[in-house]
Amino acid sequence: MRVEDRVPQAPVKANQIEERHCGYIKAKQDPDEEKMQFQHGRVKLPGSRTYIHPHTYEDPNQAIRDFAKEIDASSIRIERVIGAGEFGEVCSGRLRLQGKREIYVAIKSLKAGYSDKQRRDFLSEASIMGQFDHPNIIRLEGVVTRCKPVMIITEFMENGSLDTFLKKHDGQFTVIQLVGMLRGIASGMKYLSDMGYVHRDLAARNILVNSNLVCKVSDFGLSRVLEDDPEAAYTTRGGKIPIRWTSPEAIAYRKFTSASDVWSYGIVMWEVVSYGERPYWEMSNQDVIKAIDEGYRLPAPMDCPVVLHQLMLSCWEKSRSDRPKFDIIVTTLDKLIRNPASLRELANSSVWQDPTTPEVSVTTVEEWLEAIKMGQYKESFSSAGYVTLDSVLYISASELGKMGVTLAGHQKKILSSVQSLSTQGTQVQV
Repeated sequence: MRVEDRVPQAPVKANQIEERHCGYIKAKQDPDEEKMQFQHGRVKLPGSRTYIHPHTYEDPNQAIRDFAKEIDASSIRIERVIGAGEFGEVCSGRLRLQGKREIYVAIKSLKAGYSDKQRRDFLSEASIMGQFDHPNIIRLEGVVTRCKPVMIITEFMENGSLDTFLKKHDGQFTVIQLVGMLRGIASGMKYLSDMGYVHRDLAARNILVNSNLVCKVSDFGLSRVLEDDPEAAYTTRGGKIPIRWTSPEAIAYRKFTSASDVWSYGIVMWEVVSYGERPYWEMSNQDVIKAIDEGYRLPAPMDCPVVLHQLMLSCWEKSRSDRPKFDIIVTTLDKLIRNPASLRELANSSVWQDPTTPEVSVTTVEEWLEAIKMGQYKESFSSAGYVTLDSVLYISASELGKMGVTLAGHQKKILSSVQSLSTQGTQVQV
């Protein structure tokens, strides 16, 4: 489970409805509208279901009773540990409910010795998840609160997190399959956005995949702060957020909105098409912030259709009002799925061989790797004895694998460039 920061907020009064910086509720009031009524923290919007943050309840246990079904512990059979969450172990197992068939489930348990606050924070995720009902949102089966250990029971996703799954199956899916995954994620995010919920930590690591390749948005622990989250970084106003996935206004001003989730979705698109590559590679968080501010955007991954990279770039518009909304993203992806021919033109069909791209003369292995944006492997090449451009002309895929270049896309990029080197002498195009 990944966790990002939560900014403490002052209570919102009925006459002060506004866009909340924490992004829990995004509701604006027209001056002519009747004032919205609050009850147990509920904001009633005309004709829509609206997300209710459990921390707006005076009694957090009431939120659990409202949104999560209590399950008898005797109907749960734990089978094996599949991971560790912030609060305790995550296991797989089976759940048998009266009159229903047995189903596979994931079981998160709260470790012993917890405080009241930890219990409340742990169960708040269930209070959040229990409000959602969508095929692309992880489904809450229920909770166990009347005995120990306290547990949250969710549907079981056989293929685990999307980033790990993609790395394991690098290069093995068709473009249409990848677009289908992206469409599912966008559909789940449209649903959350329509409910007034802002995720704030949308990333491939927080998407789960089932045996049918259906992707579901997960990780709704908004109340938690994980100090050792490797993807988080301090911001100027304290707390931590995952810089590589976060929009400029959210980093600078804590402006978390559905539009900042759209920015994050663009990064998820890039992760999916690149089969789980790390956004911005080995750049530091500060370098990422600076580059984005100066207008840099991630280039198209290997074999990425032009239309998909264009959609990514639209998600990364500097002004949040210029970014597409999730309903537009879903519609766009639907059109692409119905018209596969639109995906044929690649944004970088061997960018180093593109005649419109100027040639750059390289004289060292280091310069060559930097030119083809594979600089992260400089030490690997040097350690393996590839210190001259002539020596790399005879490198093979198996040798690259031994050197630690295991991603199929990276191997393909390097070997294609080696082919260019052999025909162009010491000229390589970037």
